[in-house]
Amino acid sequence: MAGRSERGVGRVLEKLEASINSGQYYEGHQMYRTLYLSQKKYADLLVLLNKGATLLLQHDQQGSGADLANLLIDVLSKSETKPCTEWIEKLANLFGLMSPSIPEREAFLTNAVKWSMDTNKKGHPFLHQRIAEVYWREKNYTVAHKHFLHSSNGAAYANMLIELHTTKGLKSEIDLFIAQAVFQFLCLRNVKMASDTFVKYTESHPTILNDKGPPYFLPLLNFLWFLLRAIEQRHANQFKVLRTWYAISLNRDPNYSGYLDNIGHIWFGIQVKPAMRSRNSMFGGLIKSIIGEEDSSDEEGGTANAPSALELD
Repeated sequence: MAGRSERGVGRVLEKLEASINSGQYYEGHQMYRTLYLSQKKYADLLVLLNKGATLLLQHDQQGSGADLANLLIDVLSKSETKPCTEWIEKLANLFGLMSPSIPEREAFLTNAVKWSMDTNKKGHPFLHQRIAEVYWREKNYTVAHKHFLHSSNGAAYANMLIELHTTKGLKSEIDLFIAQAVFQFLCLRNVKMASDTFVKYTESHPTILNDKGPPYFLPLLNFLWFLLRAIEQRHANQFKVLRTWYAISLNRDPNYSGYLDNIGHIWFGIQVKPAMRSRNSMFGGLIKSIIGEEDSSDEEGGTANAPSALELD
C-alpha cells in the first residue's frame, strides 16, 4: 500500500512539475490548491505542498508559492506533526526562497513559529536559528539578531556579530558588540547562549583570537568573563565588586547599568533601589520590542527590563 501511494504521489508530482516548468503557473497553483482541499492523506499532502511551494518560488511566482507554503503549515498543524529538524529545514528553505518584499512572507514566518512552539513559548530554537541565518544572508542584521536571541547556537550568532563588527562597526566597538549580546542573553536567563557566544566571539574575532585570554587586553571582555563565572558560582558579592572594579568600562554605554541591574536581580536576587526602578521601567517597552515579552518567572525565558538591542546605522 505504501509503495502504491508513493507511486501515485510521484505521478501527480510529475504532472504538476511539468505544468509549472512549462510556464503554466496559474494552472499548477490551482491544481495544488485542489489537492489541498481533496487529499485526505496528510503525509502525501505534505510532500505535494512542499514540492509545489518550492517549485513556484524557484520560478519567482512569489504569491502562489507563499500561498502553498502557508497551506503546508496548515497541514503540519492539522496532522499534529511535531517540530523536527526535517520540517524546520524545509520551512526555512521556503522562507529563504521568498522575496523579503512580499507581505505573505511575514505571515508565513508567524505561522511557522506558531506551529513550532510546542514546548517552546517563543518558537523552536532551531527554527529561530535557521530563520536568523536567512536574514543574515540578506544582511538584515537587526532582525537576524532578534531571532538569534531565541536560538540555541551561540557559535552561529557570534560569527554574525564578528561579520557585523568587521563590516559596519568601529574598531573601538569590538568589545561593545559582544557585551550587549551577553547582557541580553542573561536578561533572557540563557546563560549557556551567553557563554557560547562569548567564547566563540573571543576565539574567532580576527582582532582578539591571538589574545589567548583570559585575561584579555580589553577590560570589558575581562568583565564579561568574570561575570559569567560569578553567575555560574552564584557569587553575588563578586558581582557587586566587579561592577565597581570595571565601572570605567561599564560607563562607556549608559544602557549597561539597566542591563546589570536586571542581571543582578535575576541571577543574584539583588533588589533594584527604588530610585533606579523608574529609570529601568523605561527600558521595558524597548526590550519587549526586541525580544518579545516573556514570563519573568520562567526559568527558560524570563524577561527583564533592559535597553534596546543592536543599533546599526
